[in-house]
Amino acid sequence: MFIQTESTPNPATLKFLPGQTVLEMGTADFPSADTAGKSPLANRIFAVEGVTGVFLGNDFVTVTKSDATEWDHVKPAILGAVMEHFQSGQPALEGDSDASGGHAEHTGEDGAIVDQIKELLDTRVRPAVAQDGGDITFHGFERGVVYLHMQGACAGCPSSTLTLKMGIENLLRHYIPEVVEVRPVAA
Repeated sequence: MFIQTESTPNPATLKFLPGQTVLEMGTADFPSADTAGKSPLANRIFAVEGVTGVFLGNDFVTVTKSDATEWDHVKPAILGAVMEHFQSGQPALEGDSDASGGHAEHTGEDGAIVDQIKELLDTRVRPAVAQDGGDITFHGFERGVVYLHMQGACAGCPSSTLTLKMGIENLLRHYIPEVVEVRPVAA
């Protein structure tokens, strides 16, 4: 098994490509070791000292390290943990996967607008941020403001504010006149 790595726009995050499917559907974000309970893969990676976050995508694993940790010191151990997991035959995630595609449910009068927002996120935004080892999901819409949840390499990335304001906000405002602003939300 050969695992490739790619840098991301976030210097604290590295993308690992095992060359096979990680998750069949959706994504899974584990911002800390105590949230990784249902993921044998994330638990193995969190066993490496210095790892502070794990994000699972369709064909990649994104790992975030602490500022005090050097990639040269933890990358071999993370590669070993990923390889060990895939050789074990265990699933990356135990139990039911999230059928909503990661987006928060929205009930109320703006249903048609929210459906448009989710469609644009799924077709235009999420594929692009997945290339960088992250994900962005819909969290809410209120009085023209779209609230998005940033995960994986996108969470804490120095360029995430620019991506939100110049990229996603401009895209959504162009196609959906009711959108006036885009803001990130904490997990």
